[in-house]
Amino acid sequence: MPTTTWNRHHVLSLADFTAAEYNTVLQTAASFQEVLSRRTKKVPTLQGQVVANLFFESSTRTRSSFELAAKRLSADTLNFAAATSSMTKGETILDTAKTYLAMGTDIMVVRHREAGVPNAIAAEMDRLGVKVSVLNAGDGQHEHPSQALLDLFTICTLIDPASPRLELLKGKKIAIVGDILHSRVARSNIWSLIASGAEVHLAAPPTLLPKLFAEYILEEAGVKNQNFIISSSPTPHSPLPTPQLFLHWQLEPALQNADFVMTLRLQKERMTAHLLPSLREYHQLFGITSTKLQLCKPNVKVLHPGPVNRGVEISSELMDDPEFSLIQSQVTSGVAVRMALLYLIGSSKV
Repeated sequence: MPTTTWNRHHVLSLADFTAAEYNTVLQTAASFQEVLSRRTKKVPTLQGQVVANLFFESSTRTRSSFELAAKRLSADTLNFAAATSSMTKGETILDTAKTYLAMGTDIMVVRHREAGVPNAIAAEMDRLGVKVSVLNAGDGQHEHPSQALLDLFTICTLIDPASPRLELLKGKKIAIVGDILHSRVARSNIWSLIASGAEVHLAAPPTLLPKLFAEYILEEAGVKNQNFIISSSPTPHSPLPTPQLFLHWQLEPALQNADFVMTLRLQKERMTAHLLPSLREYHQLFGITSTKLQLCKPNVKVLHPGPVNRGVEISSELMDDPEFSLIQSQVTSGVAVRMALLYLIGSSKV
């Protein structure tokens, strides 16, 4: 499996991922996808290593996916639950992490409702001089790297199952629709899709896609990618040179001739203000339906990171339609991609 282009000790963000690193993840995941199709789905790659799932926030797909991925690699797993942990007695996050370190943990998979917690744990492990890797499984409104990588893998394997690679998305139009303001998935997907050369169109009401978001992305882009240009034009056309990221406060221009549509969950638990008149109005204006997909290319596919609010972000009919929906494929891809990530950061410890 390809590891020569991989030197990363932690996976905390996709903002500084290189094309070679993306392709390494995609190729490694493809190898594990083949393993998962066999009768015997287990390999001894990480035998003897310990993977601790430190989920300080609720999760179904991500947690189960990482746990299964670790077990498929023959690693031992430890699962942390905040509600039944010593944190209820006052233990700090870093002390919890050091407790798992003392148990012999090699890889920590961390999810937290506050941005920066995985980075803080990674920094503490580095300060201690231990060879413990940290994987960000979603932190606040910051990033969700493994979700974006599995989205990328799902799309690339659809285009070329035998050889998924970043360049397959060059020139493709991809619309990301929904609660972009609160979405760590959207942020990670922006980095991966821009790196692929895709044209990314963000669509949401102004309350869920404010100018402040554009300024945040532009600031990050100035550091990470000098060719990353933002346009807030309401149409796909812009006088700016080679724009790759467009912001829309209407749905139609984002969907026009789109190759893929990613719709996002309304994260009501993160909303501190009344940002929408009603869920019914949101669905009418920004909910993805079969009728609205007629604006896209005929072979358009729809993705959603889950969990899904049926009838809000996407119609139930469309969600269950195998002709358009890749939602179940995303869940399946998640195991292979997370196996790849665990393998890549864990192989140096063997």
